Amino acid sequence: MISIRIFSPASRRIFSRKSALILILMLGAFRAPAAQSQQSKGGASHLDSVEITGSKKFSSEQIAAAVGLRAGNIITREDLQAAADKLAALGVFSNVQYHFTTVESGVRATYDVSDATTVGVTFDNFPWFTDDELTAALKRSVLLFDGRAPQGGTILNAISTALDNLVQARGVLGTVSHTLVNFPLGGQRMQFRVDGADITVKAVEFSDALATDDRAVQQSASQLIGRPYSRSAIELFEFEQVRPIYLTHAFLHVQFGPPSAQVSSAGAQPGLTSVVVTMPITPGPAFKWGGVAWNGNAVIPVAELNTLITLKPGEIADGNKITALWDAARSLYGQRGYLDTKLDPQTEFDEQAGRVAYTVTVTEGPQYRMGNLVLSGLSIDGERRIRAAWRIPPDSVFNEKTYEDFLDAGVKQAFAGTPVHYEKIGRFLQENPGTNKVDVLLDFQ
Repeated sequence: MISIRIFSPASRRIFSRKSALILILMLGAFRAPAAQSQQSKGGASHLDSVEITGSKKFSSEQIAAAVGLRAGNIITREDLQAAADKLAALGVFSNVQYHFTTVESGVRATYDVSDATTVGVTFDNFPWFTDDELTAALKRSVLLFDGRAPQGGTILNAISTALDNLVQARGVLGTVSHTLVNFPLGGQRMQFRVDGADITVKAVEFSDALATDDRAVQQSASQLIGRPYSRSAIELFEFEQVRPIYLTHAFLHVQFGPPSAQVSSAGAQPGLTSVVVTMPITPGPAFKWGGVAWNGNAVIPVAELNTLITLKPGEIADGNKITALWDAARSLYGQRGYLDTKLDPQTEFDEQAGRVAYTVTVTEGPQYRMGNLVLSGLSIDGERRIRAAWRIPPDSVFNEKTYEDFLDAGVKQAFAGTPVHYEKIGRFLQENPGTNKVDVLLDFQ
């Protein structure tokens, strides 16, 4: 009995001629006389058994079925390698390797895999189905789909094809594509959407009275009417336009459910799908301001940090003002050359008293001084103007606010009265921890 370990393409080794000859002699066991009765022409043999180990998500049987390996099949060495290649290409596994052993009854193959990192799946514009319906259909038709997806691999094409079939069965013209997208609250998701389908927003509704009655929200929502329906666009609207309203009213626990779209049949035109979008909102309780405790700060005393607080004890805890407080504290450190300062606010909710307080750990980091001012894209006269207008002397404490003010207004003032105009200014701060200096790189375009 001979056992040979063969790696998938990503980890194949290069053999010398001598090693290759030894390998060929060993692989001759695949056609050894002891197993001759179980073999067919061309060096093929019966697959006595196949076992796939290493996955915590899928069983050996599920994985084997995905690549068409079944005990009793006639297989060759090339078939075993092709199965490994197919497993690796799926994207579901980050590593695939295998070995086989010849026995009298044929070949016993063992594959070892590692589960790849996966992300959540979102369906961007499929108003004809619920998420549960789409997920259930994919689990039935796409082997090794468990509700999540890898960031790449052939399984993504299989998912898109299955969704194509569902959409076309509804008489919708379009093709399904997939894209890795960033979620507004953090993290990534694999988004599937129907390209070429004419789906527009007819109306927008909210499940909560605050959003329904707020004039600013309604004005913003009206801009969605008549535009192409996209769940990701709706979620971005919730994050940028609706969520701040709830934070202003101290609903710090506000939760937004997945937006749904109901196909509207009223006034429908041939080839056009219009939808009514509903945004589920759970406000939760409103909280009052309970104060903040600062830890780890040495450069800026507590008393000075507290002057940044605009909320009074017992006032409603305006979430936008709380976020602005953290930004103001970072800006204060930046004005003193502490560009790497980090704030870690820990929230302490007193649900019974309806009060919220914060403990903020400050990691100040090093203080930076002004290094070099590196300019590109300017004429000789333009560079002279910019250097004359620059307000942070070499080796002085770097002031981040002075830097930002210069980009906002100083550049315009430097070229006032001239026809010079720049569409864009690339900016970059190059920190040099060894010298605690920071170089300013500006590219005028």
